[in-house]
Amino acid sequence: MYKVFFNDRIVLLTDDFIRNFQVRYGLFYKYRNVDDLKELIDFYWNLKRIDTLFIFHHDLDELQERFKSCFQVVEAAGGLIRNLKDQYLIMKRRGKWDLPKGKVNVDETIPEAALREVTEECGITGLEITTRLISTYHCYYFEEKSILKRTSWFEMVYRGNENPIPQRDEDITEIRWIRKEDMGEITRNTYLGILDVLKY
Repeated sequence: MYKVFFNDRIVLLTDDFIRNFQVRYGLFYKYRNVDDLKELIDFYWNLKRIDTLFIFHHDLDELQERFKSCFQVVEAAGGLIRNLKDQYLIMKRRGKWDLPKGKVNVDETIPEAALREVTEECGITGLEITTRLISTYHCYYFEEKSILKRTSWFEMVYRGNENPIPQRDEDITEIRWIRKEDMGEITRNTYLGILDVLKY
């Protein structure tokens, strides 16, 4: 199953209709062709009261490719940073708690982009990637184009003692180090994709 976020709503691509239909609520659609799929996506953008859209097809990989073809795909990368005190870095962007992330440049690898974005957005250096985490998918409109952003997430360790500095021109207003047991405040005011990263 593939999960795609439409702001605070979800599209799930799956090959198991019966299991999902029995235990979940939402709008259910069986994939037929790309033209119908594009029309469905446009329709779903305007359905504010329906939180979840399920799209079914027997070949999940094919369905994912057809779904991606309806968008301009953007690659991004970000980090979940832990320090030596076993605290995690969290930042506030546009009023919600978030993790550092951004688009991958054409001349860099995805891990390089993740390290660069953390340094730029948080003002700390000397980070080391320890684990590749999950990828999250998020849809949005930009300049009248439908964008599907895939963000590859990495766990990183920070061994330094620099004070993080928020990148103000990216609308970051606050950065904190927080212990895992104090994450409740964060999870109550963050994005669904960030919740998935934290849960993972």
